Amino acid sequence: MRLYNWYHEHRRDLPWRSTSDPYLIWISETILQQTRIVQGLPYYNRFVERYPDVQSLARSSSDELMKIWEGLGYYSRARNLHIAAKTIVDEMNGEFPRDYDTIRRLRGVGDYTAAAVASIAFGLPYAVIDGNVFRLLCRYFGIEEAVDTAPGKRIVHAKAQELLDRENPGFHNQAVMEFGALCCIPKNPGCGQCPLHPHCVAWRHDMTGLLPVKTRKVKRRIRHFLFFLLENETHLILERRNGNDIWKNLYQLPLVETPQALTREEILTHPFLCELAGQGQAIVMEITSPYRHELTHQQINARFIRVFQENLAPGENRMEIKKKEIPKFAYPVLIRNFLDKLQITGREMI
Repeated sequence: MRLYNWYHEHRRDLPWRSTSDPYLIWISETILQQTRIVQGLPYYNRFVERYPDVQSLARSSSDELMKIWEGLGYYSRARNLHIAAKTIVDEMNGEFPRDYDTIRRLRGVGDYTAAAVASIAFGLPYAVIDGNVFRLLCRYFGIEEAVDTAPGKRIVHAKAQELLDRENPGFHNQAVMEFGALCCIPKNPGCGQCPLHPHCVAWRHDMTGLLPVKTRKVKRRIRHFLFFLLENETHLILERRNGNDIWKNLYQLPLVETPQALTREEILTHPFLCELAGQGQAIVMEITSPYRHELTHQQINARFIRVFQENLAPGENRMEIKKKEIPKFAYPVLIRNFLDKLQITGREMI
């Protein structure tokens, strides 16, 4: 098959492609969700070095796991891995499940990941369908049903299962995904060098820019954050994010969210600062310009307010730490970049 020949020649040399260990395949597929390989590869290497098996992952502390995941985003993936690892250890005698349905029931595992692990690790006949596969099949077969609808998903799934090489489903799935990732790319695909283009409906009818069809546009939420860097000469205040909002279980500077962007004067008279002043003298040293931070479905507009206060008051869900301890904690990228930029080292902040 032309696709297989292409894969033999062009596939990337990646560590999870030289193993049939379901744990390592599971980790790789989870890390690569919504993540490009060039970004995910160093995280994968660090992750499996620290957690080479499901037992070590299950024993990990939440803070340690989040620190290793720091900067990769979509932190629910790490939390779900942790929960699933504990399930495997506590309820399955530490043995990774070998059938699709049990894999699928693990926390955070969807159809795609379950099919990838089942086919690559155990040779089970389940077609993997990710964004690359959707795009390739819709273009090649001219599928015009929207892929973000139930009928469109059923059509693509049926076609993927029909094409699956049941003798070697893991190899087939990896070949299809790699072809979609490297050749049949979203914009300006390499149709001239594509070995499949003579039979590709989209290429023959000049439809590559139109397929796959999507109907839904996700509305982005715009949020306004004020982060307060409360510090004295040697210490500062951190708080841990709880609840089911973004960045759960990560650490941040004390935060106030406002309905809209505030002026400098409004920030200086904000009740939070008034509360600080009530605990002792608080000196506002700096109010930064707005930082814009893009998430998949949210836009964060943030400002940082540096406040010097000799006697810090940790309070509920807040902790006072030494400045030299800052690297020990896991932060959202927005917070980490701000702290890195300051290069905090004791009195040098003041």
